Amino acid sequence: MIYRLQRKFILISALSVLTVITLVFGTIFALNLSSMNKNLDFLADAVSDGGGRFPSSFGGGHRPGDKPPAEDGKIDFITPETPFATRHFTVFLNSEGEPVRTNTEAIYSITDEIAVEYAKKAIDSKKERGWLDNYRYKMFETAQGTGVVFIDGSVRRSSLVQSMTIAGFVLLGCAALVLILIALLSKRAVKPIAESYEKQKQFITDANHELKTPLTLILANLDIAEAELGKNEWLDDIRSEGHRMTELVNQLVALSRMDEEGHKLNIVELAFGRLVSDALAEFEPLARERGKVLSSDIDKNIVCMGDEALLFRLVGILMDNAVKYCDNGGEIKVTLSRGRRVSLTVENTYSAVGEIELSRLFDRFYRADKARKFTGGYGVGLSMAKSIAEKHKAELLAYKKDSTHIGFKLLI
Repeated sequence: MIYRLQRKFILISALSVLTVITLVFGTIFALNLSSMNKNLDFLADAVSDGGGRFPSSFGGGHRPGDKPPAEDGKIDFITPETPFATRHFTVFLNSEGEPVRTNTEAIYSITDEIAVEYAKKAIDSKKERGWLDNYRYKMFETAQGTGVVFIDGSVRRSSLVQSMTIAGFVLLGCAALVLILIALLSKRAVKPIAESYEKQKQFITDANHELKTPLTLILANLDIAEAELGKNEWLDDIRSEGHRMTELVNQLVALSRMDEEGHKLNIVELAFGRLVSDALAEFEPLARERGKVLSSDIDKNIVCMGDEALLFRLVGILMDNAVKYCDNGGEIKVTLSRGRRVSLTVENTYSAVGEIELSRLFDRFYRADKARKFTGGYGVGLSMAKSIAEKHKAELLAYKKDSTHIGFKLLI
């Protein structure tokens, strides 16, 4: 149990760290991408305002005397070299979509024919701004029709990829270092829980030894007293409570052993359908005696892999719980079928189903009846059934079928 808790602690921590790293990486990437698009759009706006060239404030493609002014201090990447370092081309089309003029003098790798093809693709996209290959484009209206300016963003894209690759490796390295530290320190983190769990196990073991001996003596002396005094209701009550305490101690010890990591199952192929039928046969007389109707729909041909003794105990716990908590004159329905998985359901009528906290039904010593009226149970059985299911990598679920029925489903 402690090792399982430690593994869960490491797994949750790892998922948390990776989630944070992913969010940080995504945020950095989104901000860088937005900044790159914004800068390229600013250059595209400048070229479109200049009719296909950088306007005079940028030097107009000639050597400028001064650095172009920034807009309210927001654009600080513009230098006197910007018009000469920015590769761009522009295509002008008339109202019918036919090319009228191209300007490819500021780029080497794009011919007039290729420029026109890019312009038509941009118009077909019906977006004012966007990307085509490594070119950031902007469409703008002219007196003759439409103009499309393209800014080469290959250098900026390459720089973004390189910087994000470096950032990714740095973040992954940090995540790996954090996870190593978590793995090394996880044992210390769960140490208080481990100590508490060991004390609990030791207490149950000691209680088993310390309680069984006096209980055995009490029951033995009851037999002697009954032989001398004869049968009476007080002796019967003492014997009944003595047997209940003995059963409770045995269940606590069994539950403690189920929690141990080293507890191995005797996994075999078993006729689960027949096992369920045999378990039901044991409870039919008890259900009939208490005025409850027990019905079943069981496929006796179902087989599965599991520990026969433990699965028989699990089915017995579910049946015992159903008989104890079924309303007087109520119905218990057991169904066993096979779909994608083997499914066993045990449902019974229970008028107080609305008061039950389903999330706590498998807690140890939890009792649905708040007044803790005597029903013959201790609040340990369902917890043991849950442990058996988990040992088999199976699922045991509790559900409210409707306002008057509660059910348990085992999926193997």
